[in-house]
Amino acid sequence: MRVALFITCLADQFYAEAGVAAVRLLRALGVEVDFPPGQTCCGQPAFNAGYWDEARPLARRTLEVFREAEYVVLPSGSCASMLKNHYPELLPGNKEALDLSERTYELSAFLVRVLGVERLGEGLKGVKVAYHHGCHALRELGVKEEPLLLLKNAGAELLPWEAAEECCGFGGLFSVKLPEVSLSMADRKLSTLPEAEVLTSTDAGCLLHLSGRMAKRGVNLRVAPLATLLWEAYAG
Repeated sequence: MRVALFITCLADQFYAEAGVAAVRLLRALGVEVDFPPGQTCCGQPAFNAGYWDEARPLARRTLEVFREAEYVVLPSGSCASMLKNHYPELLPGNKEALDLSERTYELSAFLVRVLGVERLGEGLKGVKVAYHHGCHALRELGVKEEPLLLLKNAGAELLPWEAAEECCGFGGLFSVKLPEVSLSMADRKLSTLPEAEVLTSTDAGCLLHLSGRMAKRGVNLRVAPLATLLWEAYAG
């Protein structure tokens, strides 16, 4: 099986270890992984801001770069949703957009749904984990049980969190346009945070937003992308 990794902008700039972890994990599971060097932003910021004409060239470039990939895997729910759900909307009638949509997966969904992998190892045994369900992964991709299953089967203790499925307040441009509302949403979520050892999610944007707010509040908690923890689960 041949997979192309789409690293995404935020993961590349702020959580590069997530991309490294995803490659190591997929290769350890027998998957051949490519990293097309021509990849750029998927166009989601422009798309969400209503600048669809500006987003289309980025979408078309992504279609070109990943044309030959058997599957496209991303350590990001939001960017995966952009390719899977919004490219066909952005480029109506484009057969390549529909084809890419069918081949695109968030990492944990790819592991469980395509590879049939539910156990990676016991490298997270006893680790107390708080899992944040990013809005795009949860509500647009339907990715909910897959990351929880992989973490639990790796020995992690998934802590109950009443706000686990609440938006963190990031929302990309939303946090720039309405910063007061965005920060209030983050504070509400963090006020319910259980006493975990690590906070994780599929989305780098959510983690970046929450970790920044935690730093302002003096909360000392490890924040790690899901891909990083899944590699730790495998590697022990």
